[in-house]
Amino acid sequence: MITTLNRPAPPAATAPSGRPREFLAFEIDAQEYGVDILQVREIRAFEAPVPLANAPEHLLGRLNLRGVFVPVIDLRLHFGARSAAFDERTVVIVLQGAERLIGAVVDAVSDVIALHGEQIRALPTFHPSVTSDHLLAIASLDDRTLTLLNLDKLLASPALGLAAASTLN
Repeated sequence: MITTLNRPAPPAATAPSGRPREFLAFEIDAQEYGVDILQVREIRAFEAPVPLANAPEHLLGRLNLRGVFVPVIDLRLHFGARSAAFDERTVVIVLQGAERLIGAVVDAVSDVIALHGEQIRALPTFHPSVTSDHLLAIASLDDRTLTLLNLDKLLASPALGLAAASTLN
């Protein structure tokens, strides 16, 4: 069951004083997502991370980012999509959460988009079994629809399996 409401986005999804807020748009399994551009530290071509023993399937390993070990998550697998071959469009987005860095493997990065408050809407209410804590809002821009991620909630999710990885830094 999906209930769609035309509610405004939560305050965390909109910029203060009516200015647009910028998001990095990227693709996972033919769906567009966005993350606050201020949380993007860098975008890197995909390189195979060093595997971690006994890690969940979506925790691919770690990268050495100028002396800092960064856990690398395949967001495609974490979001429940099928595994896909990495190609020349596959990148690692290095993201800075409130308490840690993470490398997020995505299918492709498209662009940086500026979104105004009226383009950002609250998430629809899903069935109670659908977990959406890591989602911030839905954004519409022309013929595009992006799911905006709440990075800090995503990183805090026990399902992400990062508790053991935090000791690497």
